[in-house]
Amino acid sequence: QVQLVGSGGGLVQPGGSLRLSCAASGRTFSDYVMGWFRQAPGKEREFVAAVSWTGASTYYADSVKGRFTISRDNAKNTVYLRMNSLNLEDTDVYYCAAAVLPRPGHYHNMSEYDYWGQGTQVTVSS
Repeated sequence: QVQLVGSGGGLVQPGGSLRLSCAASGRTFSDYVMGWFRQAPGKEREFVAAVSWTGASTYYADSVKGRFTISRDNAKNTVYLRMNSLNLEDTDVYYCAAAVLPRPGHYHNMSEYDYWGQGTQVTVSS
């Protein structure tokens, strides 16, 4: 069992930056692939980014590639999502998630994740 607490959301202008954090407690943090997803009201939750157990490999949705960076610090039991060049379409609730044994090539799939954080709101507005 692992508990995830996301933070760092807020209001930012278009073109601005934010860094989300997700702190984990419970089982060994490095046992999990970590991911970020986002969801707008009335829409399905969508994949944003994922990072492998050691942090050596990262994966991104095409819509955020080159603007967002996922990273993890296993010593601090924390995963981060650095978001640059934010635009209005990035306005969503962002969720961190942990996967014990996701299938290779399926890190973008919600069903691969076992635990979810509570979500943190990101609003991009002028």
